Amino acid sequence: MKNIIGMLTALIAYSSAVGVATGETTVNVVGNLGITTQSKLLEAPFWNEKIVSASNGEIKARFQPWNEMGLKGPEIFRLLGQGVMNIATGQLGHSAGDTPINDATDLAGLSPTIEEFKTVTDSFRSELSSYYSDKLGVEILTMQSFQAQILYCRDEFAGLKDLKGRKVRGSGASQADFVKYFGGIPVSLSFGEVQQGLQQGVIDCAITGTLGGYSAKWHEGAKFLYTLPINWGSGVTAANKSWWNGLSDQHQNVLRTELSKLEDEMWALNAKENEIGIDCNTTGPCSLGDPAGMIRVNPSKEDFALRSEAMKNAVLPGFASRCGEDCVAKFNDTIGVVAGLKID
Repeated sequence: MKNIIGMLTALIAYSSAVGVATGETTVNVVGNLGITTQSKLLEAPFWNEKIVSASNGEIKARFQPWNEMGLKGPEIFRLLGQGVMNIATGQLGHSAGDTPINDATDLAGLSPTIEEFKTVTDSFRSELSSYYSDKLGVEILTMQSFQAQILYCRDEFAGLKDLKGRKVRGSGASQADFVKYFGGIPVSLSFGEVQQGLQQGVIDCAITGTLGGYSAKWHEGAKFLYTLPINWGSGVTAANKSWWNGLSDQHQNVLRTELSKLEDEMWALNAKENEIGIDCNTTGPCSLGDPAGMIRVNPSKEDFALRSEAMKNAVLPGFASRCGEDCVAKFNDTIGVVAGLKID
């Protein structure tokens, strides 16, 4: 970690010097999980090519996904606030333990569809942006999704009641509340450790996106794919506020304009890829490789009702206790209005 921080700090100092001398700026960007199509098809080309073209060569980037730097995910926004990198993309749920408000838009069971998740996200954007700016020294530039976060399980799995007694890897506090409601045992593992954990029986199930799990070969340890969307893997792209405020208005405008286009592309890609991920994990067709042959388990009407029950009886109270009165009031005034919910 010290080597990573030292390297990035040196790069930031260098890029700042370049900007002063030539009017150009070089942005040090920590990207999202590199195995995802979102990173490969959209994020990497954006930073390596599109932003250079859109700025007439004035903005260049040093881009690397966080997992390729030896990072694990939860530390990204903390490092960003400290100025270790200029811009970073990460998943909010990974940092919900440190920053409970991160769970607000993507609580387990809150948004049954990606369209509902987009509405919820838009409603809370101003509140989350203000919090990040005031408390963390970070400027939010985009808010986006992944595919539906679903369960990959080693052993036969028919529905939510089968979570009882099983060790389940999740990626946020609300997922843990959801799993515990059904008698499951939440387990903390980094994304890169999950495949081996499933193969060796360290965990029984794990939750991630429909296509992310395929790309990471979770099917080598898990044989049952339960397709009920638990949540959507909310993410943001953000900048260190001090660095951002030091940019020229022109560079800020170019970055905001182009990142807004990237954000729209991310939402569209994940809506499209949701079913593709399920097909690739199961019997196909799969344009990304061989179908994995997992057994597809679709949710019953009872499980749709149980998802809502768990959200109201366990997830919302757990979120409220972690986030506090002021946070709950913000939730009720924004997300609560569009979702028809109120936390008492």
